[in-house]
Amino acid sequence: MSDVFNELFEVIKARQQQPQEGSYTCYLFEKGLDKILKKCGEECAEVIIAAKNQDTQELTGEICDLMYHLMVLMAVKEVPMEQVTEELQKRGQKIGNLKHFHQVDKES
Repeated sequence: MSDVFNELFEVIKARQQQPQEGSYTCYLFEKGLDKILKKCGEECAEVIIAAKNQDTQELTGEICDLMYHLMVLMAVKEVPMEQVTEELQKRGQKIGNLKHFHQVDKES
């Protein structure tokens, strides 16, 4: 995974450990899991709308917003970036084996 994702995740975790006044990330941590989940849902909906509107720049921004909020969720739920990247790597090995992928997907 790109260094930018790891760097952002490290900043998010640092804000969690050492809150800074005026930080939006700290605001989310302060409000708690319900607020973070609400933002994830809102950003997901905005990604869908941007994709439907076929505006690549808007879609890119909304994807970034969603990824950021997912990383905040990962920090709260203590899911390390390494765990996500390892899972993505495992799933990447399934490329080209569509039948197997769908079998696994139905069971998850």
